[in-house]
Amino acid sequence: MRVLVIGSGGREHALAWKIAQSPQLSKLFIAPGNGGTGAVAENVALDITDHAAVVAFCQAQKIDFVVVGPDAQVVAGLGDDVRAAGFDCFCPSRAAGQLEGSKGFTKALCDEMGIPTAAYGRFDTEAAALAYLYTQGAPIVIKADGLAAGKGVTVAMSVDEAEAAIIDCFAGAFGQAGAEVVIEEFMEGEEVSLFVLCDGTDILPLTTAQDHKRAFDGDTGPNTGGMGAYSPAPVMTQEIYQETLDRVIWPTVRGLAARGTPYQGVLYAGLMLTATGPRLVEYNARFGDPETQVMMLRMESDVLPLLHATATGTLAGHDVVWKNQYALTVIMATKGYPGSYAKGSVINGVENAGSAHVQVFHAGTRRDGLRLLAEGGRVLNVTALGSSVREAQQRAYAGVDKIDWPEGFCRRDIGWRELARTGL
Repeated sequence: MRVLVIGSGGREHALAWKIAQSPQLSKLFIAPGNGGTGAVAENVALDITDHAAVVAFCQAQKIDFVVVGPDAQVVAGLGDDVRAAGFDCFCPSRAAGQLEGSKGFTKALCDEMGIPTAAYGRFDTEAAALAYLYTQGAPIVIKADGLAAGKGVTVAMSVDEAEAAIIDCFAGAFGQAGAEVVIEEFMEGEEVSLFVLCDGTDILPLTTAQDHKRAFDGDTGPNTGGMGAYSPAPVMTQEIYQETLDRVIWPTVRGLAARGTPYQGVLYAGLMLTATGPRLVEYNARFGDPETQVMMLRMESDVLPLLHATATGTLAGHDVVWKNQYALTVIMATKGYPGSYAKGSVINGVENAGSAHVQVFHAGTRRDGLRLLAEGGRVLNVTALGSSVREAQQRAYAGVDKIDWPEGFCRRDIGWRELARTGL
């Protein structure tokens, strides 16, 4: 099978790394890729926002299957255009992708299907949003309605903080994504992620993970696209897992199918485990980043036939096997992220960080001859396996410490919730 992966982040590197191990693969391309993906695939200098160019490449290279990684391309309908040209594609339709593209869309689906989630209001003017805020008080959650690279959410602990977040959204801080704002009830509990493959009718539950969104240790600092993750998340017991499938996942799948927009792809449910049970925080219509990195390291099964079955409506009868280990990833980011940061700093020692238990996935990197340069905010994902969260954490940070990059930083407490809970 000739496969094209779309994207350039750590998620896409992890997917390409896993797909490259498939005996069903004959050739793997990644567009545009990054400074690390060339080790497992052929990087292609392709403008992935130009859907006609993507289709033309598929035609020229006789691609059998396209795997779309980034949320922006899901929401932009790349999957629809690729399928219309006659190629199998792992990517939800533009219509179903609104689960991520519009938080208001998802809230309306929750109302329709009785899916447990936070109470909310949706507003298209600053005045109306502020008026609602003043009736609700704080703590409260302010969300840009559209895609904001994981940064459009403010968990405001005061009315002043919430007010500033609303004003920022309507002032254009997130561009068109902030043209509408969703204001949500603050939910008490622990957040966890569940991933499920869905072919429009059938589902295949994958696994759980726990992300670390805040920039700094102790869950302090601004929200980011994710500073690290581990999988599985033991806080998600089998009972909670089944309740989530019954009350959140299946109603979503059935609701979208009933609307005539069946969901084919990966459903990534962000959940809050509250005193009254799991409640949906939000959906993402693609694999998570950095959760994909830990999932691909743990996955024993061949991922390629699972993705293809999802895309072609043939998921029934498939299963997935996981290593009986934990995986943990640490994001190394450029200083200044998630705010402004410099590009072009030199990274040394990445080749020394890997081992039998450690894999380094690249995100915002590029090659300049023999030099590896930082080109983004989140730059490297040092990912490790272990028999416990603590062992995986120790191995990941041992890998981090072999990398020489003065302009980078990372959190030093990834996995802290589980370690605090069990000590293991």
